Amino acid sequence: MSTSADLSSDVRRIVVVGAGECGTHAAMALRDKGFDGEITLIGRESVHAYERPPLSKGALAVDEMALVHPWTPEQLAQAHIDLRLGVEVMGIDLEAGTVTTTADAGGEEEIPWDRLLLALGSDPRRLQLDEVTYLRTHEDAEALRALLHPDGHLLVVGAGFIGLEIAAGARERGMDVTVVEAGSRALGRIVPEEVAAQVVALHEAHGVPLRVATTVTGLRREGDRVRAVLSDGDELLVDAVVAGIGATPTTALAEAAGLLVDDGIVVDEALRTSDPRVFAAGDCASFPDARSGGRVRLESWRNAHDQAETAAASMLGQTEAHVAVPWFWSDQYDQMLSVAGLPGTGERAVLRHRDDGVLLHLGLDAQDRLVHAAAVGPGAGVAKDIRVAEKLIAAAVPLDPAQLEDPGVPLRSILKAATA
Repeated sequence: MSTSADLSSDVRRIVVVGAGECGTHAAMALRDKGFDGEITLIGRESVHAYERPPLSKGALAVDEMALVHPWTPEQLAQAHIDLRLGVEVMGIDLEAGTVTTTADAGGEEEIPWDRLLLALGSDPRRLQLDEVTYLRTHEDAEALRALLHPDGHLLVVGAGFIGLEIAAGARERGMDVTVVEAGSRALGRIVPEEVAAQVVALHEAHGVPLRVATTVTGLRREGDRVRAVLSDGDELLVDAVVAGIGATPTTALAEAAGLLVDDGIVVDEALRTSDPRVFAAGDCASFPDARSGGRVRLESWRNAHDQAETAAASMLGQTEAHVAVPWFWSDQYDQMLSVAGLPGTGERAVLRHRDDGVLLHLGLDAQDRLVHAAAVGPGAGVAKDIRVAEKLIAAAVPLDPAQLEDPGVPLRSILKAATA
């Protein structure tokens, strides 16, 4: 990776490829940080940036879906950001410092840049089967909503955040739902087992069975319905099949341009790629995590926003390391699942049983520093504890496990002592 010495101070043209929340946030952050040069924001979708989390959460449970736009086109125009929607970037020329895009009248257009940000996002992992619906865009969400009706049966493949959110939304619309998961348990990548078990129990209480160590081996249409053949030999006749089995980073443009790619576009702590003039942020970026000592790639709303800020600063030569604590949340019926830090990075766990029945799972490293926290329960109470835990993770100081376990010792008092 390069250093800040590689960056010149005469940056006048910045191109952002990806006009979702990450790319748009970065473009606005550039203006907030005083950049007065040209900013071109290019997006393949025809609609300006909208919040994606509601697509698999509340939007499926309500009668009408309304997109939430953090910024209007008028705000972007007032910030003198050249927004180009419905435009495909065909290639990146690092030597010439240009991107080639589709043009309105057909043909191609070359757009020059001094700095380039790739906020390309990710794409759903796909099953090698027909008759499967996926969820990524607002158009996908509308198509999925059309399949949800009270007298139907939905098969959800994958018991991660997206799959279980879809299951909850469909169940709240009165649909029968079955979830199958190839792994040995639900939420295996990001949620500790004790908390995941509570989420599974919540779904079962709402009449949603989860079948683990089970895959879909075949799908065939029978009139208006679909027959699903499962790996255990069972068959289900359902109205629709939706898959939420993770996502793959969108890296083809970067790879074709000669940038380093390894499960994402490889960046340093300031989000610079292997070319010091090019940056990557959000779902598509693989970045070094100082707390775990490894390289990670995160698919989350918070990460997209945090990295947008870091990328904007870095493009302007303010080389600050990206050190934000990861945070994830998921709405499940009337409960919130919230996670801070990276589960799996701790040496041991402390379980804090609150008086209201909420279990707070706290992961400590070998020095008794908090590295992750997770809980599911009523939104306000869970969010409050996870916010404090997030600050304790950022503080990175040894803590008393006995105090963390004791619900009679407020987490805020532990934080106050840790940051004094």
